[in-house]
Amino acid sequence: MKRIAIIGGGISGLAAAWELEKQRNSGTTLEYELFESSPRFGGVLVTEQVEGCVLEAGPDSFLTEKPWASDLCREVGLGEQLIGSNDTARKTYILLKNKLVPLPDGLMFMVPTNLAATLMSPLFSAKTKLQVAREWLHPPRSATADETVSSFIERHYGTEMVERLADPLLAGVYGGEASQLSVRAVLPRFAAMEAEHGSLGRAMLAARKKAHAAPRPLFTSLRQGMQQIADAVVSRLPASALHANTPVQLVQRQNGGWVVSAGMASDHFDAVIVATPAHAAATLLQMASPELAAELSGIPYTSSITVNLGYERSVHASLPPGFGFLVPRSEGKRLLATTFVHNKFPHRAPQDRALLRCFLGGVRNEGILDAPDEEILHLVREELRQILGLNTEPLFTRIYRWKNAMAQYSVGHLERLALIEGLVQGLPGVALAGNGYRGIGVPDCVRSGLEAAARVMQGIDPS
Repeated sequence: MKRIAIIGGGISGLAAAWELEKQRNSGTTLEYELFESSPRFGGVLVTEQVEGCVLEAGPDSFLTEKPWASDLCREVGLGEQLIGSNDTARKTYILLKNKLVPLPDGLMFMVPTNLAATLMSPLFSAKTKLQVAREWLHPPRSATADETVSSFIERHYGTEMVERLADPLLAGVYGGEASQLSVRAVLPRFAAMEAEHGSLGRAMLAARKKAHAAPRPLFTSLRQGMQQIADAVVSRLPASALHANTPVQLVQRQNGGWVVSAGMASDHFDAVIVATPAHAAATLLQMASPELAAELSGIPYTSSITVNLGYERSVHASLPPGFGFLVPRSEGKRLLATTFVHNKFPHRAPQDRALLRCFLGGVRNEGILDAPDEEILHLVREELRQILGLNTEPLFTRIYRWKNAMAQYSVGHLERLALIEGLVQGLPGVALAGNGYRGIGVPDCVRSGLEAAARVMQGIDPS
């Protein structure tokens, strides 16, 4: 019987385990063991129910257009639990000179497609508006080398678009800076659009015309929160294969396979899926391949804090409509973004409650992770007072810290991945999964786990 170890019980590791479980149920003779260092499975998928509100400690949703997470949900019986974002209420604000300015209509991520709305918006200066208009005339351009998101967007729309839009958007998603992140790794679609169309605006409109299907919600979540995904997968795996509170220290080659050392015990496996952050994978694989470990260690990560605050009905009525706001670095705040959760999704809060989710940390403020809860809460409430005029005492609060959890795809990331993948090929039976490689969102992590399981199955001699 072939044996496979999965190290890391976040959503990538769980997806890999689910894929192997399906193989086992279809008659394939195999055994797998899932090792997780913490007391629970699911990684950053953590949901709390407080006073009728659904609080997310980690991601609150995933992009609908990426199918892997939705497909997994349906496979484990959660199809009826999937909910879409309230896109009719979708409005996002940018904090500008301590005032909330709505993003103009027709803005697709950070690409203006409605010139009239953009030209009328107070978010941009006359100079930037002129650059937006000129961008429609850009000829196709094939880049010969990687570049930062900052330089890419600046070439199309100018520095103000970077400072007021690209940087705060990427700080909210990656916890990173536009001046450091790779456009090829983070926004590969934009690079392809520039090569084919030149103008991003024209490319977006062309893509929209080709899309014949009815519009779908931008984001998808689950009725009772994102932790439902992890819990549903775990419930369908054999208990004997699940090892929580079992940190793995080392993975070593031995006798044509792999020895996994966890605590005082070691076990032999035919293959190993390492579904941990890249820096943890580096430690595990140091003895097996120092060169691979060095490349994995070179993928930087940032930390973040999520603060949930629940309020009474009067606050619900006083907040602006929409999904929330982003904070550019130039505003001098510690907040990166705030989501009005009660507006973004149904079933997140009772009608007489307002639920806010605030984000801090990232490259901009790694040190905040070490601050005590009281200091963090005071800071968040003070900045909400300055931005929203919100003085009301919250009914409840929750603070969640995520240390070194968000991978940063710096310039040259894809070249580093090519090296990593080449080195992994020299380790038969080893596969990597997680958010450190080709996508940080939940669907990408699910996909990476599924693909890792498929790779190790292909590499195992069926005899």
